[in-house]
Amino acid sequence: MTTILVTGGTGTLGRLLVGRLREAGHEVRVLSRHSPDHPVDLHDGRGLDAAMAGSEVVVHCASNTRGAGKGDDEAAGHLIAAARRAGTVTNVVYISIVGVDVVPLGYYKRKLRVERLLEESGLGVTILRTTQFHDFVAMVTDTAAKLPVLPVPMPSGVRVQPIAVGEVADRMAELAVPTPSGRVPDMGGPEIRTLPELARTYLSATGRRRRVFPLRLAGKAYAGFRRGGNLAPSHAVGRVTFAEFLAQRGRQRQRGR
Repeated sequence: MTTILVTGGTGTLGRLLVGRLREAGHEVRVLSRHSPDHPVDLHDGRGLDAAMAGSEVVVHCASNTRGAGKGDDEAAGHLIAAARRAGTVTNVVYISIVGVDVVPLGYYKRKLRVERLLEESGLGVTILRTTQFHDFVAMVTDTAAKLPVLPVPMPSGVRVQPIAVGEVADRMAELAVPTPSGRVPDMGGPEIRTLPELARTYLSATGRRRRVFPLRLAGKAYAGFRRGGNLAPSHAVGRVTFAEFLAQRGRQRQRGR
């Protein structure tokens, strides 16, 4: 049994990962500001030393997606310092995104800075980059569908390669061991499709008869996506397609009624 500390353990990925680690018999400490057992604020480091004590593996899933990653590098700095002080941590596992080094998006830049902080920390490190989750594509489409315009606007020319978060959780659980692996091969979803195509699939699956309007945008980040910097065609290891994800989610919601 390994003592594993997980940041972001209540999020989309973290929740599944924590379940898998506990099923495997590990002691898992889930960090959050409101945790009754391990209350921690990553942005100022409060509570980290107590939570980190005796941990062998740290899995860093926490990220400030709403603030375009604002504060993520400071949070990583606190995590690294606490791991050094603990003296027991042999592997810090970090979840990153395919394209953080080539797509000049603010959030991606901060993810890349965290990667570099970890690589330069002197600690044992494992970094996994994946393409975007199916959940993210669904959220983007759902948000666009709520806009007060008739056709649903989606960025034109942008291809994505979404992957099932459960498959990423499986891989992260494999990597959460005392021995670090460095930068491991990327993980991509099973198919590459444009955002307008996936939006039409989502709208159809959710019973909304709406047209999709491919909207051309401007900017360097958009150009990076159009060039395919966010794709991993040679690492299409995912098995669940976006349509299958939507079907599974629909069945789960039916059972939950």
